[in-house]
Amino acid sequence: MNSMLSFYRDHLQESLWPFWQRALDRTHGGIYTCFNNEGTELLSTDKFTWSQGRFVWILSRMARMCRQGLLDEKQLGWKADDMLEHAGKTVSFLAKHVFLDNGNCAYLLTESGEKKEFIPGQGYDLSFYADGFVVLGFAEYARAQNDSEALEQALKLYRSIEARLEAGSVRSEPYPVPDGFASQSFAMIMLNVAQELADALMAASHPAGPEIRERSKHYMNEIMDRFVHEDDLLTELLPLHESGRDTLLARQIAPGHSIECMWFVLQEARKLGRPELIEKAGRVIKKAFQIGWDGAYGGLYRYVDRDGGEPRGRQINDGYESLICDTWDMKIWWPHSEALYTFLLGHELTQDEQFQHMYEQMHQYVFRTFPHPDPLVGEWIQIRDRQGQPVQKVVALPVKDPYHIMRNVLLTIELLAARPS
Repeated sequence: MNSMLSFYRDHLQESLWPFWQRALDRTHGGIYTCFNNEGTELLSTDKFTWSQGRFVWILSRMARMCRQGLLDEKQLGWKADDMLEHAGKTVSFLAKHVFLDNGNCAYLLTESGEKKEFIPGQGYDLSFYADGFVVLGFAEYARAQNDSEALEQALKLYRSIEARLEAGSVRSEPYPVPDGFASQSFAMIMLNVAQELADALMAASHPAGPEIRERSKHYMNEIMDRFVHEDDLLTELLPLHESGRDTLLARQIAPGHSIECMWFVLQEARKLGRPELIEKAGRVIKKAFQIGWDGAYGGLYRYVDRDGGEPRGRQINDGYESLICDTWDMKIWWPHSEALYTFLLGHELTQDEQFQHMYEQMHQYVFRTFPHPDPLVGEWIQIRDRQGQPVQKVVALPVKDPYHIMRNVLLTIELLAARPS
């Protein structure tokens, strides 16, 4: 256990953090993320709100962990106060520039904060996911810095998102939901946003804490009751009509997304004392790993058919179908980092040795495939083909996002440090 803990601390301190420390915008706040896949060239200084909110979470969580003694400021070369100073600068940058007249968040900003259209003619307000990540960042910063103003901003924005969802008026680039389908991604992101916000509110003894905890419970139940089927597969797109069940969109499964979603569920079920949901989530994780693992080359496919293999089914000429068919067998960084943490958490909560075996199999694949071979560059070469070779391709936003890898490494350090030695 101590060797695993040292491994993840070293990986954070020697490979991940040095890369992103060099990417900070120390003038305006925020971080540059528009690198090529190898991380050797900055292609643009534009700032996607999605990534800026996420990085506020990273910096704030790292600062809290330094103060708890879980991370070493000397090894990182930065003090907790320095992390919170830059996180606060980024919060101020977003608060000043990102909000539109209707209270929603712009999807894309320039380096200095001007709003910019990502899709010409489509306006600035493209995705409620971006708003959700601002909530996550502001909530974690508020918790680390004891900043009541940032907490109130997070709560106000969260309630705005819920109102838009209730009215059916949200947009969700880069993954617009096809007509005739319900997306589990909506409930999934809202579960994570609500549980993080509830934790921050309750840490501050805010009166809205219990209310938002109930919302996280609501989204957890929606995922497990509506989108998990009897075969323990988590459906990404649920057809609203019987006629849609034979489509490729309805049949496709995203194994890594399923695994990530289930650690949200595991954490919330643990907090709420729901052992039956921990058990059910464990089955979903195992099924996603079973159906998603590439037996020939290792790693997780990005998409598979619900019966395994390449996605298939009737096509309806939707753009999302093209993404699925074009990238289904690629090996993407974020599902693999999510799986590492999820398998360890599953083992922690169930003591099921199968999770430990899954973790070991995934660990071997991940750390021989993704980390950059040049230690002077560091981080991961994030986008790979089926055989594991780097590919210059955009798979969501045109960014090299720091969130998934660093978040899961931080959560893994917290998990391992809490275990008895």
